[in-house]
Amino acid sequence: MVTARLEGRLDTPASLEVAPQMESLQADADKTIVLDCEKLEYISSSGLRLFLSLRKAAVNKGGNVIVRGISNEIRQVFIMTGFLNLFQIED
Repeated sequence: MVTARLEGRLDTPASLEVAPQMESLQADADKTIVLDCEKLEYISSSGLRLFLSLRKAAVNKGGNVIVRGISNEIRQVFIMTGFLNLFQIED
């Protein structure tokens, strides 16, 4: 199991900074990857694309992505975009 912690705002500029680390997580996509979002305050469409790319890699390699500790605001974004059905969400 591999855990990545996301903090603050995952907007477009932050997504560009985080993208290399998210891509490196794809090397572990055959395992369970936990995205700890307890301290994540905001996610933009750019951030959602990073999550989706990681999920796609995990599906292709037989792994799993768990999104843990999302706030109510981010949960609403996941509901509106259909992401709630794509990821295993843990409180």
